[in-house]
Amino acid sequence: MSGPTFWNDQIKAKTTLNEATIVRRRLDTLAELDRKISDAQVLIELGETEAAVTAEVQAAETRFDQFELENLLAAEHDKSNAIFNIHAGAGGTESCDWANMLLRMYNRYCETRGWKCDIVDIQSGDEAGIKSATIMVTGDYAFGYLKAERGVHRLVRISPFDSNKRRHTSFASVDVVAEIEDAEVELKMEDVQVDTFRSGGKGGQNVNKLETAIRMTHAPTGIVVQCQSERSQHQNRELAIKMLKARLYEKQQDEKRAAMEKYYGEKGSIAWGNQIRSYVFQPYQMVKDLRTGHQTSDVQGVMDGDLESFISAWLKAGQPRQRKQGVTDEE
Repeated sequence: MSGPTFWNDQIKAKTTLNEATIVRRRLDTLAELDRKISDAQVLIELGETEAAVTAEVQAAETRFDQFELENLLAAEHDKSNAIFNIHAGAGGTESCDWANMLLRMYNRYCETRGWKCDIVDIQSGDEAGIKSATIMVTGDYAFGYLKAERGVHRLVRISPFDSNKRRHTSFASVDVVAEIEDAEVELKMEDVQVDTFRSGGKGGQNVNKLETAIRMTHAPTGIVVQCQSERSQHQNRELAIKMLKARLYEKQQDEKRAAMEKYYGEKGSIAWGNQIRSYVFQPYQMVKDLRTGHQTSDVQGVMDGDLESFISAWLKAGQPRQRKQGVTDEE
């Protein structure tokens, strides 16, 4: 990095800087773990209580688990920001409400990791909840962690919208793509149809009275993105282009490497039989990941954003798998 020609290739230089930052962070973590182990040994030598030593050891184990997980995120773009999409599926109002519940859950999870979440686009349901939402998640390894959530999520509960209090099944899909550098994908604007419209929801005069929102349709692939979070059309246009490039890159990677589809798992239709995780509120309480078999009865904790154990199990499983043999739809 100190060489005279280092900055001649800007893209390569930036990549090298990012790699150096990751290596430094890992070395700092190893040094931190070494200190914690030494501190525990000193406590033992000083004859401290078992509780004090146990607390120090547990702190070291927790940090090591985090370090182990971070080292599993070695794939391309794992360290990138994430563009996160939620879509309501089969089930009408029920699914719109479920999509809104998922939006809250993921916002809580991102808060616990210290990531910034910006709602880029949101479409309200006809009666309740949301039809869809797009969120830009900014933070270290956001894509690496959140890619574990890509798929269909199924909810079973007594419907609050049913006067007869019957049990309903709802579905919503989650899609995640990495925010990428402009140089990684070519976008010809002549292939893009750009439409403007008025933003919905709360906002100032620009948001509600001017056509500041942007919708872009990529004709060759049919990919559609839209953005209405910013106050000016120019800002929304820039963000929409960034989102479209990210989706085009993801599509290119899937086409180049068929193994990627197996890696991520195909979302399939947003309905029965394609889910990656089931959330059962009634007649019993259980959240179960159908790829890894990991489960918990702490439904409220999960809905409040406690997803670490599910994502950790998915990453530690290595290559994500399709549904295990013998797992029933009820499970």
